[in-house]
Amino acid sequence: MSRPLVAIVGRPNVGKSMLFNKLTGQRLSIVEDTPGVTRDRLYAPCEWRGRKFDLVDTGGIEPGTDSEILLFMRKQAEIAIQNATVIVFLCDIKTGLTASDQEVGDMLLKSGKPVVLAVNKMDATGMTDPDIYEFYNLGLGDPIAVSALHGHGTGDLLDACFEYFPDEEEEELDEDVIKVAVIGKPNVGKSSLVNRILGEERVIVSNMAGTTRDAVDNYFENEKGKYLLIDTAGMRRKSRVDDRVEKFSVLRATLAIERCDVCLILIDGTEGVTEQDTKVAGLAHEAGKACIIVINKWDIVEKDDKTMQRMTEDVRRDLSYMPYAPVLFLSALTGSRVDRLFDTINSVNEQASMRITTGMLNDVLADATARVQPPTDKGKRLKVYYMTQVGVRPPHFVIFCNRADIFHFSYQRYLENQIRATFGLEGTPVKITIREKGDKEG
Repeated sequence: MSRPLVAIVGRPNVGKSMLFNKLTGQRLSIVEDTPGVTRDRLYAPCEWRGRKFDLVDTGGIEPGTDSEILLFMRKQAEIAIQNATVIVFLCDIKTGLTASDQEVGDMLLKSGKPVVLAVNKMDATGMTDPDIYEFYNLGLGDPIAVSALHGHGTGDLLDACFEYFPDEEEEELDEDVIKVAVIGKPNVGKSSLVNRILGEERVIVSNMAGTTRDAVDNYFENEKGKYLLIDTAGMRRKSRVDDRVEKFSVLRATLAIERCDVCLILIDGTEGVTEQDTKVAGLAHEAGKACIIVINKWDIVEKDDKTMQRMTEDVRRDLSYMPYAPVLFLSALTGSRVDRLFDTINSVNEQASMRITTGMLNDVLADATARVQPPTDKGKRLKVYYMTQVGVRPPHFVIFCNRADIFHFSYQRYLENQIRATFGLEGTPVKITIREKGDKEG
């Protein structure tokens, strides 16, 4: 059973993201004094009174809007409401009860879900602002005064939510859930792919660049396994990142890479590998993540019998620093070959977690050094003593030798290739540390 889900909803700019950040204790949601900054739902785990639950921040609900992006945000909030265990309806004491609040309140009443009414920006301590009483007109029970800025009233708010949680069962996220980050430059189809996999529009899909500003988590399970899909904001060239919100989004995508197990690097099949694609892929490679290169929009590429081969060669040339990453061709729009993703995700995740015994490693090392002698420098020959694995994700090997200064990079690459040839390790980078004998293995 999944953990209880608490959704924070309300019209734009009432402080939902600030409250989300205060409750989670992390700066996960973009906070900017601009309506519509939080466009997608954003999940984070929380704990209160020893009980774990998930909190979701939503885009503001703007009733009767004509704006395309605000309509998207309303739709996302409605999906969050459908999936929530309990809803926190956040209002703003400074603007008072508005017609939009009344419309949102009516929508929540119709949902039939438990609703906890909270009035934000009650920053002063002591006497309660009498304006809070007008919120009784919503018909949603007693309003709870909170300050997302200072944290006042958040304990009372969580206590009220706690009352609606079902009886506690086994709710922790399974150890075998694979966290998958979908990364790439804007408009390569990241959100379309996530929506195709999930079978519902959980992420905003639009041809406006930068529509997905936050990294959005979606739990998903099928016959191949359990996954947490993270749809990230498209990462643009730094020269094009000219406002604070976009800078936050690039940071969020980078953080999504850090916390995932597997990166799906999406590339537009109609454009091929661009300079920005190489930079996005480089972030995942440098972070040591298992990677799959996904060529999307393959349905609209003009093809002959060698198109796929030529594209693969281009990818290998332009992303030459990650020859280990498998290349998949698919269409998020039609769903063609999307089902093949999961076997590959499972495989590269398993490879990144592989542990190899010291005995097996040293058998490979002995064979490799016998075939190709270690290099010499000024008459001094490099002696390679032994090798051991010290970590996973990515597999990390330490090689002990007599002279680290003459352990040429080319010979290090040769040994890495021998390890890969023997054990596979497809889809994952490999880290090798060279130590002189007598150094610690850490």
